[in-house]
Formats: sequence, structure tokens, C-alpha cells
Amino acid sequence: MIRISAVIIAFNEEKKIARCIESLIPVADEIVVVDSFSTDKTVEICGRLGAKIIQHPFENYIEQKNYALDCITHPWALSLDADEALSTELQQSILSVKPSPLAEGYFMNRLTRYCNRWIKHAGWYPDRKLRLFIRNKAQWKGVNPHDKIEMQRGTKVMHLSGDLLHYSFDSHEEYVNQQKRFAAISAKHLHELGKNISMPGAYGKSVFRFLKEYFLKTGFLEGRAGLKICGTSAAATFEKYKLLHELNKKK
Repeated sequence: MIRISAVIIAFNEEKKIARCIESLIPVADEIVVVDSFSTDKTVEICGRLGAKIIQHPFENYIEQKNYALDCITHPWALSLDADEALSTELQQSILSVKPSPLAEGYFMNRLTRYCNRWIKHAGWYPDRKLRLFIRNKAQWKGVNPHDKIEMQRGTKVMHLSGDLLHYSFDSHEEYVNQQKRFAAISAKHLHELGKNISMPGAYGKSVFRFLKEYFLKTGFLEGRAGLKICGTSAAATFEKYKLLHELNKKK
């Protein structure tokens, strides 16, 4: 029987953290929350639910999540964001592999909630995430803020049934603000990597993003919500590359 440490990074998540932790209690042998000095009731809620709390300054998503992995006790890690929760089916899938896992890492589908509805088009589902893995065979990598787990070469990964429920956006304004924030982070990171783009290139990337998500990935099937999602995504793509262009001009 393997032992699993659930790990979460958090900052001011008092509205969502309890649902996340409560969904982990049936499957995890330890729950660790790395909090970047929340000013609301996040820490109080985590403590009440029995989670181990570690406070650490936030540098960026990848760095914070790798730090969090160093804080766990057990060899297996189950990593969630504070606004995520395991569905009942996914809980059962995890419990079924605990006695004798057949892989060293497991993918799961993430289903995102936007303005009180689950979105299954526009490229939002199935949003496969590798979140259950052997700690010493994996590391958070990617390009901030779009972090992802990368397993060591030669490791075996499999898929778990059930959804990772992502309670992300209660309003369209939340989605817009997140996209703006992520655009700024991504532009800075691309600049640090020495990337550059022209303004016509930024426009082209934005238009392609909209056409891809709205038509090729059937965002139109979500009705008005799909149009708003794909339009905002395209605008954020333009903003990211415009900021990158401006950073390079300053340099």
C-alpha cells in the first residue's frame, strides 16, 4: 500500500480551500499546504481541517510548487491547486491504485467551471493534468505561469478515470483579470528567455488563437460563454506578445 502526500499552494483562498482539502481527506495520508502569508482565513481553515501548514514567500508558480514538494513526507505526491477538488469517481480511482500502482505517474482530466457552468469545449476539456506521481521521479517545469509536471525519462504514466474539478471563475471579470495577470507573467518569462516578436506577429498570434479555440476546438458550442471565453483568450494572447515586444524595445 503506497502512502500519498497531498500538497497545495495557497494565498487568500478562504472561499475554496476547504472544498479542496475535504476532497483529499479520503485518499491522502498527509495534506500539506504551502501558504504565501495569506491575510484572510486560509491558514485557520487549513488548520481546522488537519492540514500541515508551511508559510513561504511566493516567488512564482513553478518555484513555489517545487518548494512544496520538498516539504512532503511520503514518496507519492498528489498536487492540487486550492481551487481544485477531486470528484467522487477520481477519489475511487486513486484509492484503487493505492494497494499496487502499475505506473509511476498518473494523468487525470480537469473540468473547469466558469460562471456556474462546466465548460467542455474551446480546448478546456479534457484538460489532462499529471498530478499523482512519485516525488523523486518528477519536477515542476514549464513556463510561468503555465507550470506542468515532467517525469524522468523512462517512467511509466497512466490515466485515472474521474475529473479533477476546477472551480476557477465565478465571474467573467475573474477570468479577464487572471488572463491579464498571466499575460504579464508570460511576457516577462519569454523576455528572460530571449524571445521577441513584432506587432504584426502579435496580432497574428491573437487571431489564430481565437480561430483555433472558437472553431477548431468548438468553443461556439458553449454559446455566448464560448464567445466570451475565446475572445478573452485571444485578447490575452495579444497582450502577452505586445508586452514582450515592449520589453524588448526597452532593452
